[in-house]
Amino acid sequence: MNKLGSHLAILFVLLFLSISSLKAQTSKEEIEKKIDALLASMTIEEKAGQMTQLTLDYVCQGKFFDDKKEMKIDPAKLDTALLKYHVGSILNTGSYALTRDNWYELIQKIQTVATQKTRLKIPVLYGIDAIHGANYTVGATLFPQELAQAATWNPSLIEQAGAVTAYEVRASAIPWNFSPVLDLGRQPLWARFFETFGEDPYLVSAMGEATIKGYQGKDISNPEKVAACLKHYMGYSASYSGKDRTPILLPERILREYYLLPFAKAVENGAMTVMVNSGEINGKPVHIDYHIITEILKQELKFDGFAVTDWEDIIFLTKRHRVAATYKEAIALAINAGIDMSMVPLEVDFTKLLIELVKEGKIPTSRMDDAVRRILRVKYRLGLFKQPYYEKASYKKFGSEEFKQINFQAAAEALTLLKNKDGLLPLAKSKKVLLTGAAANSLTPLNGAWTHTWQGLEPKYNPKDKQTVYQALQTKIGADHVVYVEGTTYDKDVNTAEAVKQAANVDYIIVCLAEKPGTEKDGDIHDLNLDRAQQDFVKALSKTGKPIFFVMAFDRPRLITEIEPLASGILMAYLPGNEGGRAIVDVLYGDVNPSGKLPFSYPKYPNALNTYDYKSTEDVSPGQYLGVDFLYPFGSGLSYTSFSYTDLQLSTEQLKGNDTLTVSIKITNSGSKEGKEVVQLYTRDEFASITPSVKRLKGFQKINLKAGESRVVQFKLHRKDLSFVDSNNQWITEPGDFTVLIDKLSKQFLLVD
Repeated sequence: MNKLGSHLAILFVLLFLSISSLKAQTSKEEIEKKIDALLASMTIEEKAGQMTQLTLDYVCQGKFFDDKKEMKIDPAKLDTALLKYHVGSILNTGSYALTRDNWYELIQKIQTVATQKTRLKIPVLYGIDAIHGANYTVGATLFPQELAQAATWNPSLIEQAGAVTAYEVRASAIPWNFSPVLDLGRQPLWARFFETFGEDPYLVSAMGEATIKGYQGKDISNPEKVAACLKHYMGYSASYSGKDRTPILLPERILREYYLLPFAKAVENGAMTVMVNSGEINGKPVHIDYHIITEILKQELKFDGFAVTDWEDIIFLTKRHRVAATYKEAIALAINAGIDMSMVPLEVDFTKLLIELVKEGKIPTSRMDDAVRRILRVKYRLGLFKQPYYEKASYKKFGSEEFKQINFQAAAEALTLLKNKDGLLPLAKSKKVLLTGAAANSLTPLNGAWTHTWQGLEPKYNPKDKQTVYQALQTKIGADHVVYVEGTTYDKDVNTAEAVKQAANVDYIIVCLAEKPGTEKDGDIHDLNLDRAQQDFVKALSKTGKPIFFVMAFDRPRLITEIEPLASGILMAYLPGNEGGRAIVDVLYGDVNPSGKLPFSYPKYPNALNTYDYKSTEDVSPGQYLGVDFLYPFGSGLSYTSFSYTDLQLSTEQLKGNDTLTVSIKITNSGSKEGKEVVQLYTRDEFASITPSVKRLKGFQKINLKAGESRVVQFKLHRKDLSFVDSNNQWITEPGDFTVLIDKLSKQFLLVD
């Protein structure tokens, strides 16, 4: 091509991009004009309805939690909600997952009334907790829980998982997903630890960004995409007692440097809705915290979507937090703080009292209009005014083999090998094994809560076509090579004596340890130690002298320090989902080379719950005083091959102004098997005005290397990557010495003004 042709081609591309950008901009402008017109025609009553979210029970027949029949709309109740109270949003399911047919019947009736019988024809925004896949739809793809997804350290794979989840939620006629959870898992006692992407804000931000891209894509009006809902803004996971919805003490400096980061990144990536933290920070419930909701989220981050409460959280301002004497006072406090929609969800007193408050001037009309504008903006951007739901036949890939394979890969890459004494793993397929333990022959502990039911405790809802560890093991090595004994439940002995007896006739023992599924208050525990029954069971088996291998299906890092020395191998399974059984067996037998890495620091002792980014003052010279001691460090995980790191190089010894520092490292697969490795880049600020952490994660890449293959991996560091929040709650970067750390290698550079 000649120079003129080249220039014309470039101009054409630039013109195309400009037009595309203008179209997108015009589309947003058009939406705002439509909102202006609609707002101008709305009554206070209709606006209050848009700010009201009711649960499905409110508009259905019979008992909400009756699983003996399908959920059915009660036409009179639905008319009351939508025609009398103008309700703009509905959420939830019954106590169990529904079929797609049932979902379509429900949503179709709701949207028909909303778009045909109401005065303004505003569609309902329906929301659901699709936490690890469309878990409230029968036959959907159930992925590993978020903690396990983080263990893959593979954002592109997690984006695919998010896209599948969005597809199958939308295939259930639902456009809004209450996910992802962007709380940090820095308190391992916390009941919802498994719902997080781990302890580090950089890793959580990366995984959150990937999930949101999967959910929303570039255009959430796409019939295969859903609106994301960031949970739980913010600091919800930092309860100092470890119990759900209990007080949080967090200086704003820590809140900003750690807990805000994933939400800020998600808002930057276009997340459309936020669910607010149910707890209180420094004595103030977040639902009435104007600074956190309005000043930080809406003004500072420029969030243009809407903020919804969690379940009954405005009424809990009176019942639980006791900061308001009446429900009406609580509503005024929450709405004026910046709450846009209340997950009421069981009554319409909220709607009535909200109307009174606006008419009395206790909630400004401008605040109500702002809230409704934000809600309508999401509905317009989702395309609900044009098409509130798409026909069931449009979603031919629901539950497909393609989705199953993505799910299996996610489970396989999550599994983290923590111990492999004497290289006994992978196991030989010719050997006989005893399989035992609470997670050995059930999908329930592999999926955890938010699976078919809220707490995920009902095995009768588990799909028949998905394999437990026991079934997968029989398929892998033959039924005649497997002896199965239950051993224990989560907390009670079943038949230890029988398991010990059967161990005499096998070569290996695989013990599938498990934590009873539970979330929110139901998941609270008093003791981080693994249940005594399971620990005693392992001790009894160890006396047989046979090699023991742990598979650990845990919501959080349950302490195993007493029994860890008894294991020849330990595989952290987290909650790997419906394909977890197959993936676990494939890893144990070497058909999959494990590549998962811990997204949290595995504690060794009950009172030593440090995170990897601890301060120098928390650690001391070994043998002098007690210091930081992990059972397994953040980012660790073994492979069936080995990787060597050499030739760490920095592009400059001085980083100036807006320049870029390029870090390069050579990684070689020095073993005999192909494998995946997560290359992790950390930095350390050697001296700072706020005591620095010993290291902070600043980048990672997951690469695949064949045996003997080498690759040079590069990272880019900028000045902002070295910043921290100072005592004035401002992000600053101080000049001085910094260290780059990758594997066991390190190099220093100087940051200059």
